[in-house]
Amino acid sequence: MEEYLPLIIQLVSGALGGNVAGKLLKNLSLGTVGNSIAGILGGGVGGSLLGMLGVGGAAAAGAEGGLDVASLLGSVAGGGVGGGVVMAIVGAIKNAMAK
Repeated sequence: MEEYLPLIIQLVSGALGGNVAGKLLKNLSLGTVGNSIAGILGGGVGGSLLGMLGVGGAAAAGAEGGLDVASLLGSVAGGGVGGGVVMAIVGAIKNAMAK
């Protein structure tokens, strides 16, 4: 179970990041459910990318054999930022297609 904790944190942080970005970027918002779904996808991708770069998240936790504060913060940051970015991209594409 411990090996899945960074991924779960990334997904939850992504959902939160997507919703925060939706509140800040009202013209790109997809609604609460849409922001959450886009955020979850972005959280998984963002956290995985940071992990591949060795910055934090699941790869760092696996390499060290356990979780520490830095890997948890990396998971939160990667998930939150990734969720916000993907939500904004999807919102911009949706707006462009509606015109």
